[in-house]
Amino acid sequence: MVPAPEALDRLREGNLRFASNLRGSDAFLINPRRSELPTGQQPFAIILGCSDSRVPAEIVFDQGLGDLFVIRVAGNIVAPSQVGSVEFAAARYDTRLVVVLGHSQCGAVVATLEELQRPTENQSRNLRAIVDRVRPSVEGLLATDLRHDLEALVTQGVRANIRASVNQLRHGSQVLEQLIQDDGLRVVGAEYSLETGVVEFLDGTQTEGRQ
Repeated sequence: MVPAPEALDRLREGNLRFASNLRGSDAFLINPRRSELPTGQQPFAIILGCSDSRVPAEIVFDQGLGDLFVIRVAGNIVAPSQVGSVEFAAARYDTRLVVVLGHSQCGAVVATLEELQRPTENQSRNLRAIVDRVRPSVEGLLATDLRHDLEALVTQGVRANIRASVNQLRHGSQVLEQLIQDDGLRVVGAEYSLETGVVEFLDGTQTEGRQ
């Protein structure tokens, strides 16, 4: 089992390599690693990220086969299936770090802000399910001066949505709450910059529970 602080360091180091256009030596060991994995896996981090094609977690953190347990959904929202997936990996594989990975210019956040300002008639109920998950974290921003600055509004909306998903994972599952309290599980938020390739870990990276 990789402790959460060590897992966080590995992600930071991997992203630094990626943003610097370098690759770790493990990235070139695909065939030997693949032959080891049919018997099991021990991912050192769980990533709940956005489905955006520009933000593949394994690549932006420069990790290889079997290193990350990745859950991707538009807007990095938290619904029951995502919570269950995180619970599964944390309990089954003793993975002690969960990262909610959002990104700049997130389309789901932009779409939600647009929907709040100009509601769409006959919107797909499936798309609305995503918008409704993002809505609570961004709706209040439209009551501030940010509504006059679209770029700043989206930037703050992305971060608010990340923090909302982090909060839901920390406090919306008895399984995860117990692991946080007793077994050193950490749930943190992070934002990937499409412009620079750098992942910034947001507040909440302090120790949670007992390490």
